[in-house]
Amino acid sequence: MPKLTVLKHTLRAILRHPLMRALYAPALLFTFAGQMIAPLLPLYVGDFDVSYGIIGLVLACNALGTMLGDIPAGMLLRRWSQKTAMLAGIMLYAVSILALSMAWSIWLVVIALLLNGIGFAVYKVAQHAYLTEAITVTNRGRASSGIGGILRIGGFVGSAAGGAIAGLFGMRVAFVVAGLIGATALVFVVRYQPAIPVSRQEQETGARRPVLGTIRESLRGVWATLRTHARILGAAGTGQVFAQLVRSGRSVILPLYAADVIGLSVSQIGVLVSLSWGMDMVLFSVAGLIMDRWGRKYSVVPAFAIQAVGMMLIPLTGSFAGLLAVALLLGFGNGISAGSMLAIGGDLAPEQGRGDFLGLWHLIGDLGGAGAPLLVGGIADLLVLPAAAMVLAGAGFAASFTFARFVPETLHKPSAVPEEMPEDRPHGIQGARIGVVGD
Repeated sequence: MPKLTVLKHTLRAILRHPLMRALYAPALLFTFAGQMIAPLLPLYVGDFDVSYGIIGLVLACNALGTMLGDIPAGMLLRRWSQKTAMLAGIMLYAVSILALSMAWSIWLVVIALLLNGIGFAVYKVAQHAYLTEAITVTNRGRASSGIGGILRIGGFVGSAAGGAIAGLFGMRVAFVVAGLIGATALVFVVRYQPAIPVSRQEQETGARRPVLGTIRESLRGVWATLRTHARILGAAGTGQVFAQLVRSGRSVILPLYAADVIGLSVSQIGVLVSLSWGMDMVLFSVAGLIMDRWGRKYSVVPAFAIQAVGMMLIPLTGSFAGLLAVALLLGFGNGISAGSMLAIGGDLAPEQGRGDFLGLWHLIGDLGGAGAPLLVGGIADLLVLPAAAMVLAGAGFAASFTFARFVPETLHKPSAVPEEMPEDRPHGIQGARIGVVGD
């Protein structure tokens, strides 16, 4: 009953939030579409009669596409508004999911996943830039955890819906439904997203240039940003690689372990993953409060230690109930770190070259996302799936230690004068107290 009360309070707060229609609603639809197919992808690729190693390679193509798109996405923000970039990302993302439903060979799956990753990169970097632009640092933890909460709500409902539709009609039908749902996010962005002018980015590069000139100038800007912020990107980026490794690894190892070791059905796997995301969902508001009241590290450090313990427990399970308990523990650990990478990245991003920095930040984090399927598949082929779980546990402990020891606290509260909002931020957000989620 208390969990239902927390969930009811959280959902009511989200619906009343000033960013609901402009940012949270399209993020929910976008995430719902992706999470509908996430637990199905390892099984779908396996239907092409390939080994664990090939499954890992194919699934990594999605993360590879995201990495290929991260830096260009940041560069696009020098020429496009954040709204335009978000629309382009959503369109490519939805079309690529629809293409998966029609794939008749493993190579077409690879191409669709690459395009899906690129679309995801363009959307998420533009979304992160908009969030950083619109929200003050002292409210950024709760705003970022709001996005994290949206991801978890989409995962909670989407995983169950994808498993149910796949169980009744087949995985290809689930992909079609997911693609259409993802495309509806366009409506909210077109209607409610304020188009922040590109003038701020243009101040960095001068007046608008021809495309080739803009590309050359943007590449120089990315290199300058990398050199200037190499130290903090190295420290925080290393922690983020480990963090995303254990997060992404959870989405791969749970379905494979459930199907191949315990022998659960597709619908059971969908329920298991969905309940794990449900634990994430009821805790994201807590993560925002922790980050904005005490600091980002108070959320991140314990969160990944808990997930490491959860990974260590996976090989000890042998039933649906046992694996569900571990999945809930993983959800708990992930839930109290909701939005943490968004908040830390936004805190660290400089005023000048923000798009370039965020592109690099997401690229570093996506290295972990790409490594997880490869790691799980490769170790499962060489050894067994439980060994892959232990390696992911090591990544969780490494993430916790790196953020505790090498990354400075990025929450800096003003002592007397409240932080002012720039005049060119979107109307209707300047005076918003973003911390309403989770208060």
